[in-house]
Amino acid sequence: MLDIKRIKDNPEAVKAGLRAKEVNCDEQIDRILELDAQRRALILETETSKAEQNKVSKEIPMRKKAGEDVAPIFKRMGELKAKIAENDKKLSDVEAEYRTLMLSLPNLPDPDLLPGGKENNEPLRYYGQPHQFDFEPKHHVDLCTDLGLIDYERGTKLAGSGFWIYRGMGSRLEWALLNYFMDCHLRDGYEMVILPHMLEYRCGETAGQFPKFADEVYKIENPTDDRMHFMLPTAETALASLHRGEILSEAELPHKLFAYTPCFRREAGSHRADERGMVRGHQFNKVEMFQYTLPEKSDEAFEELVCKAEELVKGLGFHFRTVKLAAGDCSASMARTYDIEIQIPSMNGYKEVSSVSNARDYQARRGNIRFRREATGKTEFVHTLNGSGLATSRIFPAMVEQNQRADGSVVVPEVLRKYLGGLEIIEKKEL
Repeated sequence: MLDIKRIKDNPEAVKAGLRAKEVNCDEQIDRILELDAQRRALILETETSKAEQNKVSKEIPMRKKAGEDVAPIFKRMGELKAKIAENDKKLSDVEAEYRTLMLSLPNLPDPDLLPGGKENNEPLRYYGQPHQFDFEPKHHVDLCTDLGLIDYERGTKLAGSGFWIYRGMGSRLEWALLNYFMDCHLRDGYEMVILPHMLEYRCGETAGQFPKFADEVYKIENPTDDRMHFMLPTAETALASLHRGEILSEAELPHKLFAYTPCFRREAGSHRADERGMVRGHQFNKVEMFQYTLPEKSDEAFEELVCKAEELVKGLGFHFRTVKLAAGDCSASMARTYDIEIQIPSMNGYKEVSSVSNARDYQARRGNIRFRREATGKTEFVHTLNGSGLATSRIFPAMVEQNQRADGSVVVPEVLRKYLGGLEIIEKKEL
């Protein structure tokens, strides 16, 4: 949620910032300012009426004792009571519209981001060299099927398109990836969290996905509970609410966490011919990094998360690039995002395997997450950041495609071998 003071102080700058994100909220911001003025006027009028009501009610015993007619006073009391009730109803309606509009405003992009969409994304650095083959390489779907790693056909039979089943060594290889990621985060002092996979509405609201994107999740109906629940689309949605409604001490920050979860996405995106297999799906595994931090440490935390994501990809031996997203390609909740992109040979280009983002105080305002300054005793909103560390659904295809050999076998990355009993090469089993 944006700071209303920031909107009131310079509404045109806020409008321009959101237009850089390819969102025109001019009329919405004008309406928010109108509602804020109405809200303040109604609160003032109600408080004035209540003050008069209290004053008049104190006069009744004295006037009765003096033998004066108190009928006019009771009439005035009735008028004030009716006015207060009318204002309370108006205020409730105004605040409901105000809150809905405020919650639907995207976050402002950082001022150094280029305006516009992905066409203005800026590659910052490259690591390693693109993989070269001296034979005709196979697509990951064919490699995974031939080696018995993934069962696409039965995955579709069980759950429909966009689902798959890890089998045998494929399951172990997927689990090895997750263990590698988690070991690195534990080594770096991050707290491991095991989260519910089903969340309540406020989690989506705090993270900034609701109300605008409430139709893009798998909702769950429960005949015994009328609250909305949904399957988590990413661990960030839960981690952003971990300290919702709390005031942390300054000494508790930064709070660094990570969580492994399956992620459930109702909208898997468009499917091009080169995106068959597990590049896009409705369920995939991911380890997510998250930080609560002091505002002045926000940029430092962001660079740390980017570095951690890059080191994970380096450890697997991949060529990759780090890309600074343009304002319009950042998600609605984020002020800044860098993507780590690797090459999947069959796709003839780069695919994102990690997004590292800084929400600044946007999520904290939505969830009322603050900390208390030791020096002043005053409370301020924390900053929240997140980063994939990493998602496997694109790492896995890149791994088998880049590490394939001419005979159809796949070399296991060295960092994963200790999780697979020292296995170096995955070969097709002879029947």
